[in-house]
Amino acid sequence: MNFHESDERRALRAAVAELGKRYGHRYMRDKVRTDGRATELWEEAGRYGYLGVNIPAEYGGGGGGIADLAAVCEELGAAGCPLLLMVVSPAICGSIIARFGTVAQKERWLPGIADGSTTMAFGITEPDAGSNSHNLTTTGTRTEEGWVLNGRKVFISGVDQADAVLVVGRSADARTGRLKPALFIVPTDVPGFTWQPIEMELVAPEKQFALFLDDVALPADALVGDEDAGLRQLFAGLNPERIMVAAFSLGMARQALDTAVDYAKTRTVWQGPIGAHQGIAHPLAVCAIELEQARLLTQKAAWLYDAGDDEGAGEAANMAKYAAAEAAARIVDQSIQTLGGNGLSVDYGVAALLVASRVARVAPVSREMILNYVAQHTLGLPRSY
Repeated sequence: MNFHESDERRALRAAVAELGKRYGHRYMRDKVRTDGRATELWEEAGRYGYLGVNIPAEYGGGGGGIADLAAVCEELGAAGCPLLLMVVSPAICGSIIARFGTVAQKERWLPGIADGSTTMAFGITEPDAGSNSHNLTTTGTRTEEGWVLNGRKVFISGVDQADAVLVVGRSADARTGRLKPALFIVPTDVPGFTWQPIEMELVAPEKQFALFLDDVALPADALVGDEDAGLRQLFAGLNPERIMVAAFSLGMARQALDTAVDYAKTRTVWQGPIGAHQGIAHPLAVCAIELEQARLLTQKAAWLYDAGDDEGAGEAANMAKYAAAEAAARIVDQSIQTLGGNGLSVDYGVAALLVASRVARVAPVSREMILNYVAQHTLGLPRSY
């Protein structure tokens, strides 16, 4: 692993940062206030190829890895205009279909995911399953024509913008009859598939939804991958999800820290700028250290995933997501404290990050479940649940 990014990666970051500056937090603020979507930014990022940098080149993508997509996500976040659906459509769904989809599935979905003209949501969370994916009740039943899907999902991002949802359900093992994970592509216009918005305190253009699947009839090719390898295929998408959420958090943290540092350099009280006082400088220095720690873990996780080390990437991705979420929450809070009353104003764009940064400590997997994972898999402690 090289701690110096390639010239191509640095050029990618610079180009995305320039795009982000043309939109910024005021663009996102205005979209939220008018109940709009970040359509212009999404489409422009797609035209430049930024949304599909991780998609194989033969399907219209950039042929890069999750590290490249994470860099795009981070830079847009640092510019104040993060795109949450990047975590879902190209990272989770694109990665799973690219690795396990049939040729027909790849040809149908990957080119649109790569250029942003097609968006796919991801449905795993259920009302009663919590963090236990083994308790999922959404079930796919085989029929002569294909599958019938029944179940319910909650807190699913961007369904109103999606052409399809990659739904995590369970199917019956033909040999044992036991239920096992399975992944289904469900077009959002298929009969029996409905959704309703969930009112959230989170301020973002991407909305959250509850999904209802009532006898949804799907063709046989709606199943993604091998029916007997559902869990392995699922984690091929969940590791990129954790890496991307870490990058999403890093972007927010950078925006908040840059705002606080600029303010501390220019805000003068009494004899000089407030940044000259250790009561301001030291907390910001701690923020810089924690940000760098989280960035290094995220780079390691992305490198391991792109190298094909799924087991190593699983550990590093969980750690990266934990570290970045914790750092973002601390840095946003310290930024507001540094700005004082200005930190709660609209003009500086930091207060809006309070809820968003806090969400990363809960979703897509809680900090407690990550600690359970590290305790069991890294430290070898007894399983606690």
